[in-house]
Amino acid sequence: MKNVWGLIFLLLILVVLGFVAFTFQVRQTESVLVTRFGKPVRSITEPGLYGRWPIPIERVHTFDSRSRLLEVTTQETSTAGGEPIIVVSYLIWQIGDPLLFLTSVQDPTGAEEKLKVLLQNAQNSVIGGRAFNEFVNTDPEKIRFAEIETEITAALKQQAADSYGVDIRLVGIKRLMVPEKVTQDVFERMKADRKVKTDTILAAGNAEADRIRSDADAKQKELLAVAESQAQAIRGAGDAEAARYYKELEADPELAMFLRDLEALKAILKERTTLILGTDVEPIQLLKELPKLEPKQQ
Repeated sequence: MKNVWGLIFLLLILVVLGFVAFTFQVRQTESVLVTRFGKPVRSITEPGLYGRWPIPIERVHTFDSRSRLLEVTTQETSTAGGEPIIVVSYLIWQIGDPLLFLTSVQDPTGAEEKLKVLLQNAQNSVIGGRAFNEFVNTDPEKIRFAEIETEITAALKQQAADSYGVDIRLVGIKRLMVPEKVTQDVFERMKADRKVKTDTILAAGNAEADRIRSDADAKQKELLAVAESQAQAIRGAGDAEAARYYKELEADPELAMFLRDLEALKAILKERTTLILGTDVEPIQLLKELPKLEPKQQ
């Protein structure tokens, strides 16, 4: 009986060892390359349980297919105008073709060394065709980081896939640094641009102020001319009225004064007005008695 149980236990061990030796598992985050006698026979990216020949006939090379982050500080490079800048960039990559990846770079460390060179070359090419004010500008609308990142990604993506079996997911600019001398030159240029804008605004304001003053002076002269004309007309009418009274005074002074008092009284009593005056006040005395007027002796 003991021999039977021992045999069963041995068979179980053999089954387990055979299962382990002849199968392998691919996880969700992995990709696998199977080689037979050192030559690749199949590449697997779908998760699941697969069969194989035991070592040394077949070997299973497992790779982490999750995205990786690589940060690269580029050496000083120049823009289209010759201004030097330093770019700290990053790229997100993952293994796309396990076979090409194994034969070209073997492991992630080797892949990142190759990707650094590719990224620097792509950045130098793209940045060299861009103006400095597309990186540094007081107007956010003129900065072209997104376009530059897209160009670098396009320049890098196909080459990395064809040469190393690497899939580039994203390239981005993390930080931009400018040498101190260039920074000072940029500030001076920005100050000069601001001064030009300020002078332009001040010149436009002064021109507008001159125009307003000129219009005001012209309107003032026009109003003064109209007022002077009206004043002359009023003075002329007054002089004519005075001349008439002077003529009446020369002909008959008492009658002229009487007519003047009547005109004054008419003006006072034109509206509903209550006056308390003495009867000896001109021209109120006319309400008490009329003066004795006699024709003037010729």
